[in-house]
Amino acid sequence: MTSSNRAPALGFTSDNIAGASPEVVEALVAASAGQANPYGADPYTESVERRLCEIFEREVDVLLVPTGTAANALCLSAMTPPWGNIYCHASSHINNDECGAPAFYTNGAKLVSVDGPAAKMDPAKLLEAARAKVGDVHSTQPACASITQATEQGSVYTVGEIETIGDACKAANIRLHMDGSRFANALVSQGCTPAEMSWKAGVHALSLGATKNGVLAAEAIVLFDRSLAGELAFRRKRAGHLFSKMRFLAAQIDAYLKDDLWLRNARQANAAALRLMQGLGGIEGVEVLGAPEANIVFCKLPEALIEKLLGAGFQFYHDRWGKGVVRFVTAFSTTFEDVDGLVERARAV
Repeated sequence: MTSSNRAPALGFTSDNIAGASPEVVEALVAASAGQANPYGADPYTESVERRLCEIFEREVDVLLVPTGTAANALCLSAMTPPWGNIYCHASSHINNDECGAPAFYTNGAKLVSVDGPAAKMDPAKLLEAARAKVGDVHSTQPACASITQATEQGSVYTVGEIETIGDACKAANIRLHMDGSRFANALVSQGCTPAEMSWKAGVHALSLGATKNGVLAAEAIVLFDRSLAGELAFRRKRAGHLFSKMRFLAAQIDAYLKDDLWLRNARQANAAALRLMQGLGGIEGVEVLGAPEANIVFCKLPEALIEKLLGAGFQFYHDRWGKGVVRFVTAFSTTFEDVDGLVERARAV
């Protein structure tokens, strides 16, 4: 992807800093004309539901919400009682970056961290944790597990790894939720089908991300366990996330899914991350910390180089994960010129 009519972008902090795909903006404009029934009884919402059933190769229930935090917390609220345990990796978004929303929406359920390499839960440790103190009235009880795809470290669960976690959840009699804020990036990285990376591997509910990948502000809760749909409908309304003009959320997701825009966007973001990793890896003093599996690159840079890049206007997170460790995130709108601009400046320094 190239763009010769603008200066290279300097922001690599997050894929949230990107705008929206033109197709999504155009769909919003089109949806604003005329009238449509409210609260999801509109043609756009019906189209989204139909597309997602086709994409996941089965009947699913779909609830649209404006944010990933709402999608995650609402899913979890229907999968656990207030005295339940939600098992997640210590570095997961629900554990660190949602301001206690899962506990708030579940009316007090407990997040229990389960370790594993590369920000991925260890299935054996998950099963061990989920079998502890079962039936003990003095302890919170196992209810569900949540995995992030792709993870906060940019790693991706393989289909086999998800299946193993799904088997552990089945053995422990708990449900499995997937925080798919970067589901599309993980999907194109793995080269599998959406069904294989979700319900066929044991996932009961998916927070299908879109905002990070070209949508203005919309996410989809996709329920493979359709018994959750009735309760979630009430919880969404009670939480204030049932839009009266739902067509504006649905129009975004509809355009996102149409003609595989979501997959094309994810491929561009992933390709930009790979190009960035390859470019930085050839610079003396730069240590790339693992090959990117999605659109996130971690590396260790000399302090002087970090200061020079920041001074030149480049934006990225640094020193959160250790001295000299930086994170670069590419987006669907990140061009190869954007990447090359950063690499060239780093090489010059």
